[in-house]
Amino acid sequence: MSDASEITRRAKSNLAFALRILPPDRRADMEVFYAFCRTMDDLADDPSLPADERVTGLNTWSRGLVSGFADATPLQQQVMEMKQRCAIPTDLMEAIIDGCRMDLQIQRFQNWDELSQYIWKVACAVGLVSIRLFGCKDPASERYAVALGRALQLTNILRDVREDLDNGGRIYLPLDELARFGYSENDLAARVDDDRFRALMAFQAERAEGFFREAELAIPAADRRALTPARVMADIYHHLLAEMRRDGFRVLEKRYRISRARKLVILSKHLIAGRLSIT
Repeated sequence: MSDASEITRRAKSNLAFALRILPPDRRADMEVFYAFCRTMDDLADDPSLPADERVTGLNTWSRGLVSGFADATPLQQQVMEMKQRCAIPTDLMEAIIDGCRMDLQIQRFQNWDELSQYIWKVACAVGLVSIRLFGCKDPASERYAVALGRALQLTNILRDVREDLDNGGRIYLPLDELARFGYSENDLAARVDDDRFRALMAFQAERAEGFFREAELAIPAADRRALTPARVMADIYHHLLAEMRRDGFRVLEKRYRISRARKLVILSKHLIAGRLSIT
């Protein structure tokens, strides 16, 4: 089993789950890309590594993508082969690293524009690489990838409010929007769950809903089948967002998950729809 396959096999992520719908050759490329993203994220977040080692690790990957790796590891070799074979733009992969590099410091975003730039790096760039690995041909798929990336990442941010606070006091909600609802950083640090907090979360959830709608409207007919793994992801995360809304955004006391049974239902729905579209 390759390094990339092993990393993907161990993962419990929704993306790793959705990859099973791909043909074997495209799944292999996506496993390599997923392993790259997972490795960058782990480098940024691993508390057992000193900060300077994490910076060095990310910088080594960034330089290697541009100039090649000296004494490349098996995963680095796989990533470079995938990148060349699939003509993946270096700047997209560097953007992902840069987004992870931003997480080396405790984050604060003053407004949506600042948060949006971060989301573009850690989510939209991932989507723009993924559509190339899925085999998309229509340039309109890029609009879908960017909109869906924003929807997924914002849903993640809402789900992970407590975990991010526990991870060094990180806050990924725009500070000016906290202020708009009369809610402060201190309130969040104290895990204050009141009407102000729920109104703030509902506002963010409506923003995420807008990106889900934008993504759905942007799906080009020519790439609809190629985008099936992304559409599976969209359904999983949309269910997650809907569950948080129904439950009153109790994210400060619990972590929301979509059950494996529900994921299998979503996966089956898309598999059946794909077969029907062929016949």
